[in-house]
Amino acid sequence: MKTENLIIIGSGPAGYTAALYASREGFEPLLISGFNRGGQLMLTGIIDNYPGFPEGIDGPKLMELMRAQAARFGTRFIDDDVTDIDLKKRPFEVSVGDQRYHAESVIISTGASAQWLGLESEKRLIGRGVSSCGTCDGPLFKGKDVVVVGGGDTAMEDSLFIAKFARSVTIIHRRDKFRASKIMQDRVLSHERIKVVWNSAVEEVLGTDRVTGARIKDMITGKSGELKADGLFVAIGHTPNTGFLKGKLELDARGYIVTNEEVKTEIEGVFAAGDVVDHVYRQAVSAAGSGAKAALEVRAYLQRMSKKQA
Repeated sequence: MKTENLIIIGSGPAGYTAALYASREGFEPLLISGFNRGGQLMLTGIIDNYPGFPEGIDGPKLMELMRAQAARFGTRFIDDDVTDIDLKKRPFEVSVGDQRYHAESVIISTGASAQWLGLESEKRLIGRGVSSCGTCDGPLFKGKDVVVVGGGDTAMEDSLFIAKFARSVTIIHRRDKFRASKIMQDRVLSHERIKVVWNSAVEEVLGTDRVTGARIKDMITGKSGELKADGLFVAIGHTPNTGFLKGKLELDARGYIVTNEEVKTEIEGVFAAGDVVDHVYRQAVSAAGSGAKAALEVRAYLQRMSKKQA
């Protein structure tokens, strides 16, 4: 069976950029993109902060262009999910259903999935006023009224960032106190444009083509009321897509891949890039940058292996 120079697991900005760099080096990488190829940007509307697009660009369109650019230089694609991986044997073995693929090196760029409220109305309005990334979409709501759902540091950070642009930010939290660090709580609670609705949960996101508000349920009284809003940000956390790696690679307590020197894992020849590593920035441009770094590390690794075999 053929042994690939490089298998990239996961698409999105990190995977596609890694593929672009590796394919330009002549490594002809095999990219296993997953069923939901393109990552979280496939759920994003206009992106205004990705360099090179002064008028902004639609998230799915950006992913389409990145994929096409990688393909131009020889990247091959399998639009399916990895079901298992064996990193103890060399070459490494990656399973997609009943198919087995072998590679000298692997880049894991499976990203992280936002945790959602699980509402049908929420799903329908994603990219139409519903977002999971305040630092990505906050500037789109200049002078608008916005709802943020959550009570941890992510919700605090998103609220403070969005408040730079929005007319008002209302945090909806199902408990009577935040889980966030005290310093973040203090900043939020003292902000003149941020208010908090305690002991409450979003029952429904209102709007047909765009968000117009939310129906809020008081968890103590059981009564519901409507709140007008132009946008709703869900900030209840992210889950790294590393389920298939448990017991195979070192993960931290939250499930993110542990790396050193930015993209190197504990196993030589295995690298990780993008949101599967980064739980701080979670930006398309930073993910793309880490994908480039991973590909350059692959180049150095394969060159070392080639010299050893010579």
